[in-house]
Amino acid sequence: MGDIYSFTLLGIIQGLTEFLPVSSTGHLVLAREFLNLSPEHGLAIDAVLHLATACAVVVYFRKDIVRLVQSFFSLLRGREIIREDKVLIFALIIGTVPAVIIGLMFQEYIEGAFRNPSLVAYALIAGSVLFFIAERVSKQTESLTIKRGFFIGLFQALALIPGISRSGATISGGLLLGLSREAAARFAFLLSFPVILGAGTLKFIELGGDGVLATNGGALFAGALAAFVSGLLAIHGLLSFLRSHTLDVFIVYRLLLAALILFLL
Repeated sequence: MGDIYSFTLLGIIQGLTEFLPVSSTGHLVLAREFLNLSPEHGLAIDAVLHLATACAVVVYFRKDIVRLVQSFFSLLRGREIIREDKVLIFALIIGTVPAVIIGLMFQEYIEGAFRNPSLVAYALIAGSVLFFIAERVSKQTESLTIKRGFFIGLFQALALIPGISRSGATISGGLLLGLSREAAARFAFLLSFPVILGAGTLKFIELGGDGVLATNGGALFAGALAAFVSGLLAIHGLLSFLRSHTLDVFIVYRLLLAALILFLL
């Protein structure tokens, strides 16, 4: 399964790459391959690390999340809320649907055939093409709407393929639909929270049932803590970076990484 140092390294990789547009799942698959770690319970362990990064989203966007929760319950009570919050709430709800449905439909493929280094390499290349197109056609003059939220959610569903990148696909979707880079990134991070939280919670329960928590609890905790801290740093860093930079540096990184993987294989 791996020791505390391996889990900590996986946690750092997860935290940084969950929010940087380079694919966290893809990097975890590759890390296991190069560190020669057992694939046993690999998806479940990944999900626990994802759960830690979901906590990072909550902490970083705590003010936004508290406001949205309060606004949501105000809506349920029939009270008026500001238009921007109403749009964001419904955009997040409807934008979450595609990833949930597609994830449930193709769970076997995601857990099996999709998790190999060759596929990660080709997905890294495909994601880079998406980023390149999004940067070149984006107007960055539009605001978020419920309809745009749904279509951005379709882009998030692409990240079920390891190597695509949840944040990268979602930000690219926002750019293609006219949002600014920073607005697209903020929405991407908030949109990722329900999916990451749901998947992480289900797999956490699965780990407990399989006895993995009892035998590897300390190592998993260390990995989760590393993922949480590095996730916070990655969120802050990317939001700051995108205020004045494009996704091009990540395109170059992804292409170089894909070339390295294909060369080594």
